[in-house]
Amino acid sequence: MVEAPEAAPPAGALERYFALSERGTNARTEVLAGVTTFLTMAYIVLVNPAILGSTGMPVASVAAATCFAAAFASIMMGLVSNTPLALAPGMGLNAYFSYTVVQQMGVPWQVALGCVFISGVAFLFLTLTGVRQLIVNSIPHYLFAAVAGGIGLFIGFIGFKDAGIIVSNPATFVALGNLKDPNAALAIFGLLLIGALSVWNVRGAMLIGIVVTTLVGWAFGMVSVSPEPYSLSALTGTAFQLDLAGVFGLSGSHGLGLLEILFVFLFVDLFDNIGTLVAVTKRAGLMDKDGRIPRLNRILVTDATATIVGSMAGTSTVTSYVESAAGVQAGGRTGLTSVVTGLLFLAMMFVAPYAQVIPLAATAPALIIVGGLMLLPLTEVEWEDPLSAIPAFLTVAMIPLTFSIANGLAFGITAHAALKIVRGTVTKKDWFLLVLALLFVVRFVWMGAA
Repeated sequence: MVEAPEAAPPAGALERYFALSERGTNARTEVLAGVTTFLTMAYIVLVNPAILGSTGMPVASVAAATCFAAAFASIMMGLVSNTPLALAPGMGLNAYFSYTVVQQMGVPWQVALGCVFISGVAFLFLTLTGVRQLIVNSIPHYLFAAVAGGIGLFIGFIGFKDAGIIVSNPATFVALGNLKDPNAALAIFGLLLIGALSVWNVRGAMLIGIVVTTLVGWAFGMVSVSPEPYSLSALTGTAFQLDLAGVFGLSGSHGLGLLEILFVFLFVDLFDNIGTLVAVTKRAGLMDKDGRIPRLNRILVTDATATIVGSMAGTSTVTSYVESAAGVQAGGRTGLTSVVTGLLFLAMMFVAPYAQVIPLAATAPALIIVGGLMLLPLTEVEWEDPLSAIPAFLTVAMIPLTFSIANGLAFGITAHAALKIVRGTVTKKDWFLLVLALLFVVRFVWMGAA
């Protein structure tokens, strides 16, 4: 009886560090919220290796790197900013890394990781010097929403392609695939399963759907991948493999490709973070009375640091996840939620190398569902106003149709600047927007002359 009070200090330490009572929560609620967030975003451990693995990166290594990066970033976010925000390698940016930078532009994946590292350093510099705010203020809010929607269509298109539901066609560019094909049929099953679990509000619907679809594939003899023996050393396949010297050695057909790659990694990460932060902190009631996000610089410094560490571990850009809203919905209000999520990702490392047994037909449905969910921000666009609607549409359309986030950003920002000039509403505050638009025009001219 006398020794019972000795168990109190740890809880007291958590209370003081995370200000649990002040935010109307407790340790039990925060733990449950952290588990909820983990279940809603754990699919990335299976999907990210499938996407980056198409570049030739060892799948088991990418899976381990994904877990490590998500764990490091989420724990750091919780401890540094005390915000219920979890992070992991970002959807959309991993697709850009794989399909555009490596496969279309022919950049080795080691060099691409070097670009991710430099973009993280640049993000950190811009945050610490205050330039970040200048960039955010120069770009209209509706383009943030358009970029998110365009990336959603991009991800969904990749999912349909991986599933074999959409195939190339010389006459119509794309066409409906053979739905009787076993892989396409398995993907459709997975899509229906995840959809059903989602409408039933089952936590971890995507993760459950991927696992069950894989098991069905095994049962019908459709999965023949032999996983490498488990070992935490799998991480060494991608850890510290980034090629910084190669980044600055890009030449020939790449030309200004380096600047474009860095621009996309940096700006999409920035846009994605701002949008996610607004959504999650607003839902959690953490915004101040003026609509500002508390400890914003700490949050962005954490994000930049996570991208740097993630690139060294061997994965694409790490960013904040909107799935964090699920943990907030479950009651999470402090950084303890993020710490719990990070610890679960850390534990996931012990099974991460086996992610390579998951077939594309099982991960494709998750890409399609995630892509669809990313269209929600498009409701923020004022579609009745041509000044907003035209640049937003160009952004949304050009990202998937050109298989490039950079092209979508370029068309959207350039169109917005041009329409403001035509309308005669340009002000001195728009100088940075005009500079960006001019750079994009130069980029288009260079591409046309290449």
